[in-house]
Amino acid sequence: MKKLLITLLMLFVSAMNISYAGTFKADAKTKRIAAGTRFQLEFLQSVTTSAGSEGDFFTAALKNELRTENNTVILPSGSVVRGSISNVKTAKRFSRGAMLYLDFDHVVTPNGRQIPLDLAVIKCNDKINYDGGLYKNLGYGEAVKENYDKGVDITKRSTNYGLSVGDDHPGMQYITTPFCAVGGFFGGVGYWFGQSVADMFRKGKDVYLQKGDVVTVQLINPIDIPVY
Repeated sequence: MKKLLITLLMLFVSAMNISYAGTFKADAKTKRIAAGTRFQLEFLQSVTTSAGSEGDFFTAALKNELRTENNTVILPSGSVVRGSISNVKTAKRFSRGAMLYLDFDHVVTPNGRQIPLDLAVIKCNDKINYDGGLYKNLGYGEAVKENYDKGVDITKRSTNYGLSVGDDHPGMQYITTPFCAVGGFFGGVGYWFGQSVADMFRKGKDVYLQKGDVVTVQLINPIDIPVY
């Protein structure tokens, strides 16, 4: 008798599970967000190469809501995206800047479901390396080029200043322009040389994603969001 009751109970539970599963599948609908879709995320806490390390978690909020073709909201603004730091390359001498790699794990839907997703940052306040790493500066060669550009700018500004003297004192530009151009040239060369030597010993810059910073991301693979 006891075995019979246990058997009947198990059959009843199985029947309920089958009925529930059938109902869930019948009612469940999904809307697809296509690969290549772009949207903006606002960081809810700071993420930096100076304090962060591999495995540290972060959260971000969806800035713009995602809709279907018929204007139905799939993911409202404010939906939370969670992720972690996948790798950090620290800043080093010779102006080799730090590099930050982010791994976006999943998005939380309005009904609490966690949907895995694969995102790539395509626009932010920092530069983006070919492998997706975020950085401020790559190394010594880039630093020398920036110093050269600033040195050229110093020369141009000095020359233009010499030319502008003629606006108030006609004829004076023939004296001031060569003088200012030569002075600007030596000033620019001095700046380029001095800063380039300093950059040999200077550490590169860290990457700082502050709370409230917004990045543009792109969906690599499509995702299906449950809609009830």
